[in-house]
Amino acid sequence: MVNISDIDGQKVDTDGNGTVDSVAIDSDGDGVIDAIAIDSDEDGIIDTVAADTDGDGVIDAVAYDSDNDGVIDTVAMDTDGDGVVDAVAMDTDGDGVIDTFAMDTDGDGDIDVIAVDTDGDGDIDVMAGDVDDVDF
Repeated sequence: MVNISDIDGQKVDTDGNGTVDSVAIDSDGDGVIDAIAIDSDEDGIIDTVAADTDGDGVIDAVAYDSDNDGVIDTVAMDTDGDGVVDAVAMDTDGDGVIDTFAMDTDGDGDIDVIAVDTDGDGDIDVMAGDVDDVDF
């Protein structure tokens, strides 16, 4: 768990109630915001981080703690820079380890591949793919 008050950056009170609920972060010191840490429920613990991971000025990854336990359990990414999420990684069993991946590999907006680590050993156990668009 990371307390929002411990994050270096421009602290913002978006709703004007006197409590910091987001921090704008310039991680490389170039004067451009690279990430935003958000405490949406104002409990002092960061539950969402939105980041520009490739330096183009556009948010392309969002990490989210969906169950408010202080551990990020979902990460959504735009891996090809088109502004659309095409990969999602999830911790579906709450153990703090990503175990499920869903990907749109051809950019059509539909999930093409799902990979799952069913036993928590870090290795993918099941993978399913959509091969409708493949010509043999």
